[in-house]
Amino acid sequence: MRKVRLGLMGFGEINRHLYRLCLEDDKIEVVAISDIGRPEILVYLLESETKRSKKNLNIRLEGNFLVSDNGKARMLKVGNPSDVPWDAFNVDIVVDGTGKYRTRKEMEGHLQSGAKRVILNTLPTDEIDRIIIRGVNEATMKKSDRLISAGSSTTNATAIMLKILDEAFGVEYAMLTTVHSYTADQPLRDTAGTDFRRSRSAAENIIPNETPTPKWLQIIMPEFKGRVEGTALNVPIPAGSMLDLTAVLRDKETAVDEVNTAIEKAASKIPGILEVTNDPIVSVDVVGNRHSVIYDKLATMKSKGRMLKILTWYHSTLAMAVNIKEVILAYQKLNEEGGVK
Repeated sequence: MRKVRLGLMGFGEINRHLYRLCLEDDKIEVVAISDIGRPEILVYLLESETKRSKKNLNIRLEGNFLVSDNGKARMLKVGNPSDVPWDAFNVDIVVDGTGKYRTRKEMEGHLQSGAKRVILNTLPTDEIDRIIIRGVNEATMKKSDRLISAGSSTTNATAIMLKILDEAFGVEYAMLTTVHSYTADQPLRDTAGTDFRRSRSAAENIIPNETPTPKWLQIIMPEFKGRVEGTALNVPIPAGSMLDLTAVLRDKETAVDEVNTAIEKAASKIPGILEVTNDPIVSVDVVGNRHSVIYDKLATMKSKGRMLKILTWYHSTLAMAVNIKEVILAYQKLNEEGGVK
């Protein structure tokens, strides 16, 4: 496989995870990074996070380049997708991690600047070519896809679990609550923002929030149209999130042991995506785990009727970086199997 020339728009937490993952793989080379922050501070954050994970990362800033053992990436300070000179670096794919440019029109700015494909590290705000959830719909990928999303950590976890439950037992309705670590756009102290609850301190509160996951799930998995709803709770921890998923099954006779067995069987078919744990874990225990979803076998509950509750976990930013990397490699493989149409 020809090495992918990757551009990063925004060097936030997910894209920094992605950069480190790319250093582990000789199939991808990060050749350009655009962020409005000072390069010295961006590299400092990258080094600090790496030291915290007790890993060695031989990187250094040389002029306008971030240099590693795997190559060097030009550091750019450009604000808009259409202004980044991706063509000058012969970039194959851009991963937009800004969280700002999520419409089709905004994403097309990267194409106009010379990128061949764009992958969002979150959900879009309108319809794009493809949303890929590993373990659910990779088979729908097409060479003609240009504007792509790898979903969100919550969307990945929910879609995987709903697919397994629906295929094994049939799901009539589902309700999800993502108990999510606080995010970079939340204030540490109360401050006036655009939303009442999100104006409150992320460090002190459990904050009810909206999640776009149900909307996009019904597009990714049309069989669930009108049958899934959800909400979010942002909680005062920096990493490690949990999905609380309640489903109404078609068969009221389904037992917890049958559910556990079905999920364990599914996990054996998608290694690296779904993990099953028998341990009484808490949120800190999943920090550093690269799986899209970790099924908590001890937490499964079943009512006397048809209602099932399961708990799953994920390290949201790291899991998304892993998903994005695998989506990049999958599209590169498609290209080499016959060229882009």
